[in-house]
Amino acid sequence: MKKILSLIALGCVMSASAQTYTLEQIKDSALQNNFAIRSAKYGVEAAQQQRKEAFTKYFPSVSGTGVWFNANKGMAQTTINPSASISPELGAALAQSLPQEALAALANPISISMMKNGTIGSLMAVQPVFAGGQIVNGNKLAKVGEEVSKLQLQLSENEVEKTAEQYFWQLASLQEKMNTINAVDTLLRDIHKDVDVAVRAGVAMRNDLLQVQLRQNDIQSQRLKLQNGISIVRLLLSQYCGLRDTSFAIDHSSLTIDHSATQMEKANNGQLSMFRSSSAGLQGKNVQCLPEYQLLDKQVEAAHLQKKLTVGQQLPTVAVGAGYNYHNLLDNNHSFAMVFATVTVPISDWWSGSHAIKRKKIEHQKAVEQLEDNAQLLKIRMQNAWNGVEESYQQLQLAKRSIEQADENLRLNRNYYRAGTSKMSDLLEAQLLYQQALDKHTDAFADYQNKLLEYKQATGQ
Repeated sequence: MKKILSLIALGCVMSASAQTYTLEQIKDSALQNNFAIRSAKYGVEAAQQQRKEAFTKYFPSVSGTGVWFNANKGMAQTTINPSASISPELGAALAQSLPQEALAALANPISISMMKNGTIGSLMAVQPVFAGGQIVNGNKLAKVGEEVSKLQLQLSENEVEKTAEQYFWQLASLQEKMNTINAVDTLLRDIHKDVDVAVRAGVAMRNDLLQVQLRQNDIQSQRLKLQNGISIVRLLLSQYCGLRDTSFAIDHSSLTIDHSATQMEKANNGQLSMFRSSSAGLQGKNVQCLPEYQLLDKQVEAAHLQKKLTVGQQLPTVAVGAGYNYHNLLDNNHSFAMVFATVTVPISDWWSGSHAIKRKKIEHQKAVEQLEDNAQLLKIRMQNAWNGVEESYQQLQLAKRSIEQADENLRLNRNYYRAGTSKMSDLLEAQLLYQQALDKHTDAFADYQNKLLEYKQATGQ
């Protein structure tokens, strides 16, 4: 059996021509290249710009306006009748001093047209003085939005790291099973040689040789399925982590799935003991360090600020400003400066605004209760993650003992067959049980590694 175990250990050695990645390199590549991470980073950058945009509301808003027009007729037109505004006494005096032509002109109406064309320009600066807290609370809300985007980025990183590690151990598991197939194939070739010699010597039936050949065919079928599975998982991992070369290999030598060494068992025992000591007070563990809890807490804060914003929209707003204006409407250039103050009071909006305030209060209360409910669920998730670690560890230990038992069973049946006291079917059954034990141990090891990561993320480690 030492020969089989040596082949399994040597199966971890990859080709020197292929790029080899460790687990940490795979996770780092996923965190740098995965689309979900890039999308979350874009969200952080957008939230930062929104916070900076909200900060500009503290400063005056400056606007400039320029107008040029040319109408088909004057916008200001009127008719003046001078005789209608001259009193009899003034008329008598004018009759003595003016010639008859001038007196006749005063009797006719005069048409006046102004502002047929012109230019208008203005530059205004308005500084809000009081806006019901909308500017202050708007800036606070924008800051909360930025913090929320960072928490969402952290959650995305956790999910990407988890998925990348699952792909990694899935590929490692398939490769270990391929190593097992190679080792079993070597074992069957040895058995085939022994049986072939026995058949030629007339001490074994040819049917025994056929049974070995059928098992060898089954091994080849399993090899093809594993090769396809390895190819697909490698493609998935390559796409998920942004790896250009799909012919890469993975190196899990630091966490080798050694089916027999006690060194791995000691390492796992030490790792589990460390988690046990850190999880002794799991029921009372503070969930406030978790990004999920912090995200819910930010939702409560955002709901509170939105309620304040809604209240502020129902309050008067006060602003002061200054401006510079120019026009040539009366055919001469004219400019002037001015200062002003504005007060805006929403009147008809108070009715609908009262309902909007009540709605925001309800949403705030809903966010508070959701935070309390999910805090309990997060504690349950912690406990469930720890239970998963302990269960997977126990399964790993059971799988290891199964290998030892299957190994001994295979050794005995091979000796029994050589002594002629056992059938070939019993030997092949022992070989199959041994192969299944190795595969179960491989799956148990990969599951244990995934459960450890889930526990770390569930407890914020």
